[in-house]
Amino acid sequence: MVDWLVPLANLNFDGSEKEAVNAVLDSGWLAMGAGVQAFEEEFARLVGVKHAVAVTNGTVSLHLAALALGLGPGDEVIVPSLTFVATAAAILYVGATPVFADINGEQDLTISLDSIEERITDRTKAIFVMHYGGYPCDMPAVMDLAAKYGLGVVEDAAHAPGASIDGRGMGGWGHIGSFSFFPNKNLTTAEGGMVTTNDDELAEKLRRLRSHGMTTLTWDRHRGHAYSYDVVDLGYNYRMDEVRAAIGRAQLRKLPEANQRRRELTALYRELLAELAPDVTVPFQHHQGVSAAHILPILLPPGSDRIAFMERMKAERIQTSIHYPPIHTFTHYRENDQVVKVGLDNTENVAAREVTLPLYAGMGEEKVELVVRTVQQALQVVRAG
Repeated sequence: MVDWLVPLANLNFDGSEKEAVNAVLDSGWLAMGAGVQAFEEEFARLVGVKHAVAVTNGTVSLHLAALALGLGPGDEVIVPSLTFVATAAAILYVGATPVFADINGEQDLTISLDSIEERITDRTKAIFVMHYGGYPCDMPAVMDLAAKYGLGVVEDAAHAPGASIDGRGMGGWGHIGSFSFFPNKNLTTAEGGMVTTNDDELAEKLRRLRSHGMTTLTWDRHRGHAYSYDVVDLGYNYRMDEVRAAIGRAQLRKLPEANQRRRELTALYRELLAELAPDVTVPFQHHQGVSAAHILPILLPPGSDRIAFMERMKAERIQTSIHYPPIHTFTHYRENDQVVKVGLDNTENVAAREVTLPLYAGMGEEKVELVVRTVQQALQVVRAG
């Protein structure tokens, strides 16, 4: 195991999370209850939506979104390939067909509007977008396109809590928003997720599907508000517990300041990379709205040996990663005739050159400087080799 001098990500904990968890343990109630409800209300305010539904992880939130929209066999869903595999897996879970769309290019790694429209057929029922790196997709244009063709829109906002366009939070533009609270995210609950919507009927369905399709919850019965329940949907056990909600609420209070710090570090990265490694491309130089600055992606010069570069960074104990291997290149998707995967030139160009550099709220400026100097040196060694 490598003892990283500069890890890719790090927890933004300060003791408030431990205090919140201990309060839950002292309360005697661990399953979904008042704390989860409070977390949902606070997160809904952050996004600017009427409803937020807390769940066990981000993949689950995408699955529930697909179910709530009524997607199923015979339906096509347009989705980027440059995203985490769960975005497309949720479509397959319900028996629908993922149709992969291209990204805009080297400066904008979000889904292309032209590519979406080219793929719309009479079987298309929804568009899944992903706010890559915490940088907002062009949601006003996406929603206009969806309205033109009568399509549902799901925002994979796993990278984007606190990001916005014109003051409207990401996850609050589409019909449904999906968030992940995995430990490397801007806001973590260890494992966890959230589904957001402004639609009352969708919210009611999401809540039922989250908890076995039941009409009342254990918490309701514990408080004496109900004695029994009916089951009206084939639901799942996708509930968040009170411990995770407590961590999430502590994290949520720090999110605005943490996101601002990420944006400041990103600006410093851009400045130093332009000076010391000018042949490296840093995407999203210009972007819509306010970013959550979740990750710091760079594109190596064409023809670079990416693995050799990452090995040089590793030798200096600086962790890097790749976001992401395109979904359509994975064995399960490549060999699946159900999946539509053509015309993805921008995706393949970017994915072959992308490397993610360390970025986290507690990162010092001296660490950014160290990473950039190491990038410069690693590129020189790789070229010389």
